[in-house]
Amino acid sequence: MKCRCGWSDSDPISTEYHDKEWGIPLHDDRRLFEMLVLEGAQAGLSWITVLRKRANYRKAFDSFQAEKIAKYDKRRIKCLLSNEGIVRNKLKVVAAVLNAKAFLRVRKEFGTFNTFIWGFVGGVPIQNSWKSLKQVPVKTKESVAMSVELRRHGFHFVGPTICYAFMQATGMVNDHIVGCFRHDELVKFSRKKKRTAR
Repeated sequence: MKCRCGWSDSDPISTEYHDKEWGIPLHDDRRLFEMLVLEGAQAGLSWITVLRKRANYRKAFDSFQAEKIAKYDKRRIKCLLSNEGIVRNKLKVVAAVLNAKAFLRVRKEFGTFNTFIWGFVGGVPIQNSWKSLKQVPVKTKESVAMSVELRRHGFHFVGPTICYAFMQATGMVNDHIVGCFRHDELVKFSRKKKRTAR
């Protein structure tokens, strides 16, 4: 039986997400934007709530194509707020539209959003070695710096804690505990990527 991070055992959806996605370095702009929106939507809620709604989010938000979301008008926002398949919080829905606009500005300035966002960890995942979930921080100096810069560029719902959750989800930091089977797999994955990049 595989040993996993404790938070992943509560639901089969959480387990699959933990085993196949959480912590894998993500460099695709559209998917990075998706995770940023979803982490913002999760604020004040449990992550499993958002995971269960992810398919609905992809359908409601045009597969997270920022170019389309940036053009959403008041009527489209009103329609989204009546969609029971997503988190119907007006501030969060409006933030997704504003973030799409900010995302496009950042991409234009830096070439890719990936280049900008991975710059906060020097382009390389931070490899932690936590022995228990209690040791895992809710924010770090990197997530604070990310939060400041994202806000400066016009993003919303990007506080340091949300940014750190985003970093964990997108593999900018490996926060699987050392006893989890995924911890060493991701360490090896990152080393292999480094070798192939040389």
